[in-house]
Amino acid sequence: MLKITLKRSYIGIPEKQQKVLRALGLRKIGSTIMRDENEAIRGMVHKVSHLVTVERADK
Repeated sequence: MLKITLKRSYIGIPEKQQKVLRALGLRKIGSTIMRDENEAIRGMVHKVSHLVTVERADK
C-alpha cells in the first residue's frame, strides 16, 4: 500500500497533472489517500511527484 499526500496546490499546474490528481482522489492540500501499489498508480505518482509525498504503508 502507498500513502499519498497532496503537499502543493493545483494552481498554476498543467491541466493533465490536475486530472491525474483528481483521478487519484486528491482534492485539497494535506489530503491523504491509501492506494495499492501497482504500475498504474506508480506512473500516476511519478507524473505529479513534485506535488505529493509518498510513503510505503503496511495494511
